[in-house]
Amino acid sequence: MSRGDDRKRIYTIPSDYSKFMDYIMKAKERFQFSLYAYCLMINHFHLLVETSLPNISKIMHYIKGSYTTYNNIRHRRTGHLFQGRFKSIVVDKDAYFLELTRYIHLNPVYAGIVSDPAAYQWSSYHGYLGKKDEYLDKDEIKQYLGMSQGQYRRFVLEGIKEPKDPLKKVYAGFLLGSVGFIKDKLKDLKIQIASDDVAHKKVLRDDIGVAEEIIREVSGYYETVIEEMVKSKKRPMNAKHILVYLLRRLTGLSNREIGRYVGLRPLAVSRAGLSIERQLEKNKNVKRVVNKIVWKVEG
Repeated sequence: MSRGDDRKRIYTIPSDYSKFMDYIMKAKERFQFSLYAYCLMINHFHLLVETSLPNISKIMHYIKGSYTTYNNIRHRRTGHLFQGRFKSIVVDKDAYFLELTRYIHLNPVYAGIVSDPAAYQWSSYHGYLGKKDEYLDKDEIKQYLGMSQGQYRRFVLEGIKEPKDPLKKVYAGFLLGSVGFIKDKLKDLKIQIASDDVAHKKVLRDDIGVAEEIIREVSGYYETVIEEMVKSKKRPMNAKHILVYLLRRLTGLSNREIGRYVGLRPLAVSRAGLSIERQLEKNKNVKRVVNKIVWKVEG
């Protein structure tokens, strides 16, 4: 899931939607993943994918970065289009595949755009009802669906009468599944974080990679190094505070973890981040610097 910056539109004209889906197809060829469901709303999107490698960050970086470049050129705009990092949830497909696809397909109904999900063009719902959809991996979907097209349609429409939000059942912000599934994933995660022999570091290690990229960009912009930012006590500490703000905004790191990077206590990290948030509302230079660095990090 990812939203437009400040919840602004990310699709303006019909060709924007199809262009976004084109980038998904290119990403599928490049990164080898399966697409099971999608819904493109005016200011956000939902994708249900299964990866063969833990490369979801690379996939999303490619899709969002490619589409942002297209959108900026097509609509003569500058800056970042999306609101920070995407949100990703690891899903137990055996337990939640059906419920999650229904939730995704009913997004336009819940938003009051249509009364029947079949009336909304930019979702995979039509593909589930037998219509042609080149984006979906239908053979894999059939394995998990376990019902006919008519049964699925009735199942989805039942969700209009009795809305259910499976995302309310997400554990620890990124796991959706049975108790056994969650325990297994947490165990796997613990092993991967502790091991230096793992070839592909887990979801949380992606945050570390993004953090290091943010540090490089901030250091390059201010022509300094992280060690100097950590030692700096001279005000205004723009470089350090902007670094803190970006780490809070673009990663899932806690204030304590960010504090280890910049030599601040968790409370000071929170204050530094909030100070930049306030400046963004009135200081055009700070906003320009932040936007420039975010643009480079997000591609």
